[in-house]
Amino acid sequence: MSVELLSVLVLLAIAIVLFVIGRPRVDAIALAMIVALPLTGVITVPEALAGFSDPNIVLIAALFVLGEGLVRTGVAQRVGDWLISRGGEGERRIVVLLMSVVALMGSVMSSTAVVAIFIPIVLRVSQQTGIPKSRLLMPTSVAALVSGMLTLVATTPNLIVNSELVREGAAGFRFFSFTPIGLPLLALAIGYMLLVRRAPGDAGGAPTPARPTLYDWIERYRLHGRAFRLRVEPSSPLANTPLGDVQLDGASGARVIAIERRVRFGVAVLSALPATELHAGDVLLVDVAVAGLDLEPLCERCALTSLPMGGAYFIEHAGEVGMAETLVPPDSGLVGAGVRGSALLAAHGLTIVGLRRGRNTHDYGLENERLKVGDTLLVVGPWRALRALQSDGPDLITLAMPAEGESVAPSPRRGPYAVGSMLVVVVLMLFGVVPNVQAAFAGCLLMGLFRCIDLDSAYRSIHWRSLVLIVGMLPFSLALQRTGGVDMAAQALLDVVGGAGVRAVLACVFAMTAVIGLVISNTATAVLMAPVAIALAHHLHASPYPFAMIVALASSAAFMTPISSPVNTLVSTAGNYSFGDFVRIGTPLALGVMALSVLIVPWLLPA
Repeated sequence: MSVELLSVLVLLAIAIVLFVIGRPRVDAIALAMIVALPLTGVITVPEALAGFSDPNIVLIAALFVLGEGLVRTGVAQRVGDWLISRGGEGERRIVVLLMSVVALMGSVMSSTAVVAIFIPIVLRVSQQTGIPKSRLLMPTSVAALVSGMLTLVATTPNLIVNSELVREGAAGFRFFSFTPIGLPLLALAIGYMLLVRRAPGDAGGAPTPARPTLYDWIERYRLHGRAFRLRVEPSSPLANTPLGDVQLDGASGARVIAIERRVRFGVAVLSALPATELHAGDVLLVDVAVAGLDLEPLCERCALTSLPMGGAYFIEHAGEVGMAETLVPPDSGLVGAGVRGSALLAAHGLTIVGLRRGRNTHDYGLENERLKVGDTLLVVGPWRALRALQSDGPDLITLAMPAEGESVAPSPRRGPYAVGSMLVVVVLMLFGVVPNVQAAFAGCLLMGLFRCIDLDSAYRSIHWRSLVLIVGMLPFSLALQRTGGVDMAAQALLDVVGGAGVRAVLACVFAMTAVIGLVISNTATAVLMAPVAIALAHHLHASPYPFAMIVALASSAAFMTPISSPVNTLVSTAGNYSFGDFVRIGTPLALGVMALSVLIVPWLLPA
């Protein structure tokens, strides 16, 4: 063993130990390796930094942006709502639907992002059905990991393995090369989770969230019975009238807080701005701060039709209409102003519907109140208006946003455009019209053009820590190849199982990849194992494709520990899982995935 190889292996061992310890952060470890590797003399500084210009790194960044577009437009949330409506209360049916939907979404967007989206959805399903959350979150994690076995862009290890194939002169995988293998593996995972799922010491249901919910505020400010939906008929004098000129009933306390309007792709909820012109067919969401007010005379005079409510105080509109608790600071221009006459709130399309002063809560009779320093106000209106209020200056301080605000899509009307943009990306990648990175950039530009995402959100959506980790580990592949480390590892594997047949060698590669993935991320595992597997194929004079595929599949089979993937880390806390729960449930599944992969891969990709 040469001095150069020894120095590279020492650095690799240090990196792995630091990954296991968890300190410093993984991106800091990767940056340290970028600094240290050129000092060995094996690679140059430009070679150590070459990962930042690697097309696959840029592709991964673009995929983060595409996934964020699906989140911001509410596509992901709508899928979750569909799951709740279709799943009913049957646990087996919910598990099958949940895993199928998570895997489908994870095949075109970040699996970590999918799990982050579905954790609150799963908790809501748990609350509504009484199914313990731990019986749903583990299947969610498993499905998200298996989603990485469905398409080329589903997970970073697939792209890394594909990049290694291309670097070795092979053609690389196509978009759906993984799908014929991944679908049987998904079916295996679903069947397995139906058999073994159980609650590890969980009493069931989701815990009460630390943050307030909309329903908490409805109870606290006694908003029951104050909400009405009134449709503007074609004969109404309110049609074609700016909202600022509309007086619903003099001093009755009735205020429009939002407007439902039918648009091409469904129903949009508009802010109640003074300049908004009402149209025939609009539905006014009205708050009435006068106890026992009869709206029948108003409806007759203004040709309005009262429509049924679907829940307590517009809670069925929680995807568009929200609330926030705010505080009036000493230097606020609102001090002394009437509760209902705030020009600031009117400019945002927001309405004060509740007031707390000291220990007293005011619900009805707000028309006669004047604001004082220290008043806590409950304001209601579209979510985008509430977010704008947070950054609008010193007149109001936002104290709290409800838990529901975290899962609200900022651009719900752009969902069809986001789906269309994603389909364009898939088609371009599928038929090889342009390189994958160009296809992903085209999708990002389309999402920007259709305002599914803005530039600031796009930059924030990129998980820079993951990208730096990949870039920092890529030079190890080159360093190990130059020093003979890859050939040495390939030869060691060959000496162990070289005469046992292709399937035995593939099983050994799978097992080695999975074991390394127990202690470091599946991304770093793919970086290390892809060149070893391809070199092993060359030693056997075999096709590199089944060997590369096995590494990609094994990298995604990170079921066995909570630290092997961010997906597992997310659900381990939310589901109260222990390290042993992952070992107990994940190990047999990993063995099953290995057996089925070794059976299918050489058949579909002959060696």
